[in-house]
Amino acid sequence: MSRFFVQPENVGEKNIIIDNKEDLHHMMKVLRLSAGDEIDISDSVEWEYRAELIYLDSDSAEAKIIDKQKFTAEPTVQVTLFQGIPKQGKMETIVQKCVELGVNSIIPVFMDRTVVVDKGNFGKKVQRWQKVSDEAVKQCKRGLIPQVFDPMKVPEMISAFGVFDLVLFPYENEDGTTIKDVLREVKASTAWAEGRNRIAVIIGPEGGFSDEEARMIVEEGGRSVSLGKTTLRTETAGMAALSMIMYEMEL
Repeated sequence: MSRFFVQPENVGEKNIIIDNKEDLHHMMKVLRLSAGDEIDISDSVEWEYRAELIYLDSDSAEAKIIDKQKFTAEPTVQVTLFQGIPKQGKMETIVQKCVELGVNSIIPVFMDRTVVVDKGNFGKKVQRWQKVSDEAVKQCKRGLIPQVFDPMKVPEMISAFGVFDLVLFPYENEDGTTIKDVLREVKASTAWAEGRNRIAVIIGPEGGFSDEEARMIVEEGGRSVSLGKTTLRTETAGMAALSMIMYEMEL
């Protein structure tokens, strides 16, 4: 069943209005929906609905609420991925798969070994990546659309560490502490039991982290961890870390 996202103000006591033009076009021209068909709707904040279409045209649609539930497919842990910006089209794959795996937000980061250069049109790339997130979340039927933020540099990233309860730094030179060790330690803590569950994951670009970046990240609170015995590609590392987090913290 197809899922659509609306703003909370579009949700009434009994009915829901859908006014996103792309969604309306998709409903009419691709899915061939009509009055009487049932759809899933998220209010993008907390609630998801089963609803029956009352009418549908190119300007708006209205659906009658059949059932209302709190989100069932959203992780309790909120993971932000700081992704060193990769070459070519790898970022689209990273966004798509990490959204499917449960990431809460993604922030591209220009690092010392980032090859990509901002030529003044980077905003268009972010818009494209956000669209990939939008499409991925509908496919996997999550309740929230993860946001892809504008890119930042490493010092800005480090200054944001304070809002997280744990900063994981998967590092190819780490051979003592595994991500499992840290996650199980944190899960057993009082802070985690009290609901402090915001995790940041930092992934480097193709060339990895410079020594100076690694030093600054660890000095400012990043927990250096290993993801295993093999060295993963940048487009694989974030997915692997996210999968491990969801396994330890959610299942």
